[in-house]
Amino acid sequence: MPGSVAATALFCAAQMNAHPTAELQRVSGESHGRLLAFLAARCRDVAAAEDALAEAFEAALRTWPETGTPENPEGWLLTTARRRLIDRMRHQRVEELAHEELRHAEGQAAPGESSQLPDERLRLMFACAHPAVEQPARSPLMLQTVLGLDAATIAKAFVVPATTMGQRLSRAKAQIREKRVLFELPDEVALPARLEAVLDAIYAAYGCGWSEPDGATATRDIERDLSEEALELGALLTRALPTQPEAHGLMSLMLHCQARRAARRDATGSYVPLAEQEVSRWDQRLMRLGEQHLREAATLGCLGRFQLEAAIQSAHAQRALNGRVDWPAVAALYEGLVRIAPTVGALVGRAAAVAEAHGTEAAWQLLNDLPQARFSDYQPYWALRGHLEERRGDRGAARISFTRAAEASSEEAAKKYLLARADSCRTAPS
Repeated sequence: MPGSVAATALFCAAQMNAHPTAELQRVSGESHGRLLAFLAARCRDVAAAEDALAEAFEAALRTWPETGTPENPEGWLLTTARRRLIDRMRHQRVEELAHEELRHAEGQAAPGESSQLPDERLRLMFACAHPAVEQPARSPLMLQTVLGLDAATIAKAFVVPATTMGQRLSRAKAQIREKRVLFELPDEVALPARLEAVLDAIYAAYGCGWSEPDGATATRDIERDLSEEALELGALLTRALPTQPEAHGLMSLMLHCQARRAARRDATGSYVPLAEQEVSRWDQRLMRLGEQHLREAATLGCLGRFQLEAAIQSAHAQRALNGRVDWPAVAALYEGLVRIAPTVGALVGRAAAVAEAHGTEAAWQLLNDLPQARFSDYQPYWALRGHLEERRGDRGAARISFTRAAEASSEEAAKKYLLARADSCRTAPS
């Protein structure tokens, strides 16, 4: 069974260095989600579209090194994949409407016109959230199918073992094939049940891109900013569903984070924690846009997780206006957040806010009440634990915690910062 488009292209690219393969790698990184969504929208069969596009990439890997890169690589791949789909439909005698949709797409996908492809990525994401797919796999499936991330990267984003995530994704793809999931938007009644998974996937994509200062994802080896792509998807979602408050909440959250992105590094490239960032380096325009989306969400009612997370980031943004953060307000917002979405990030964030609002011991109690096994590879947990232990005067324990935080970090600048914190906690010789 063909694998994901990105995986097929990158596996072969590792064994070839020809320029056509480099171009194919670029297409895989920048356009595979759009290509797949375009095909799935016309054949209405997600699994068949994925197989056909994987076959098109495999054909390109065989053909392009000999014939050279086509003038329009995306158009070549679409044409090849569409032919595979039409041939398969002839053999399987699928519904005539889908067959005609693909034939009609001939003109839309002609060479030289692929840059005008309609953006169907959101519809593909909603298809991945079909009830036939088990709930824990829906958002990860979107990250793999639409954005081409591998299981290990997705597992880290959702704080689960890579083997567990691989099994979830395999089951999800089997469920899509078995149930013949169609590429279609749910009706208004079913929409909210699918929307949450789409929001989770977009936010996870943003986090994957955020973790590296240049926005490139190491597992793909492609110069591509996933954070920017997540922001683009978030903007598409708010335009497609303008009355959904959580869509605006997610957009506000990402914009506030993006506004501070440049300030996470100093002039030497060293990591700068939020509390020490120069507010003059925060992007005021993005902060204003974030506030606009948060206000829009508030007018639509139905308070949710992403609105609360955005409100927390908005509270941090106030430091740019008055020089301080209202920590009691932030702690109260986290309290509301963990009641409706007790994620590992929310639980650790609440403890960090309580430390500032109500003192070290109150935060220490909250942190110790958390099951440590659940947070064993979660860097913020160990960083906060080290910070609180240092405050409590237990420098030996703090050094161990900061070291564990550094080991759990995939970001080199953050790792160096945490190791420096660990080194500063070494007990002086008596």
